[in-house]
Amino acid sequence: VFFTIGAVEAFSNNFKLTPGDMFADGRAPGDLGFDPLGCGKNPDALARRQLVEVKNGRLAMLAFSGMLHQQLLTKQGVIEQLANFKAIM
Repeated sequence: VFFTIGAVEAFSNNFKLTPGDMFADGRAPGDLGFDPLGCGKNPDALARRQLVEVKNGRLAMLAFSGMLHQQLLTKQGVIEQLANFKAIM
């Protein structure tokens, strides 16, 4: 997955690999010009969607760190804990 995303980014940037070169033409990170539904036509809606995407990414990072800390503290994987779940009552 990472290599595929990296290849798409490399081809779309004409193999400009440094951030200074990559975004010199004014392109925003992650903007590959693919918008078949026209979601970016309204600038206000686009700004809201970008903010929602950033918040979603932050929430996903918090959730993953919670799963990681749970695994480190209990010495059990998340799936293993779900399989061996016992209710308190």
